[in-house]
Amino acid sequence: MDNEEIRARLLFSLARKRKWGESHTAYENMFRQFKSESLGKAGLKNVENIADELVKEGLIIKKPAHYGLQVSLNPKKSQEIKKLIREKLGFEL
Repeated sequence: MDNEEIRARLLFSLARKRKWGESHTAYENMFRQFKSESLGKAGLKNVENIADELVKEGLIIKKPAHYGLQVSLNPKKSQEIKKLIREKLGFEL
C-alpha cells in the first residue's frame, strides 16, 4: 500500500462517518482500519506521519479537548478531499 492510498483511506474513513467541520472523532479512531499485523510497527508509524501531513496541509482539522485530541475534515477543502478519494479509491462521495 503506497502513501497516496493511505492518505485517501484516512480521509475516506472520516468522510464515511461524516466527520466534517464541527462533527469530530478521536484522533486514534483514524488508525483502527490499519492492522499492525499487515503493516508492522514501522508501517503504523508511517500512517501517523501521513496523518500529521494531512493536518499540516489543512485537509484535517485538529481540535484539542479535555478528553483527548479530536479530528475532523476541513469543509473548506471538501472538493480537494473528494477528488483525492475518488482518484485513489474509486469512491464517489
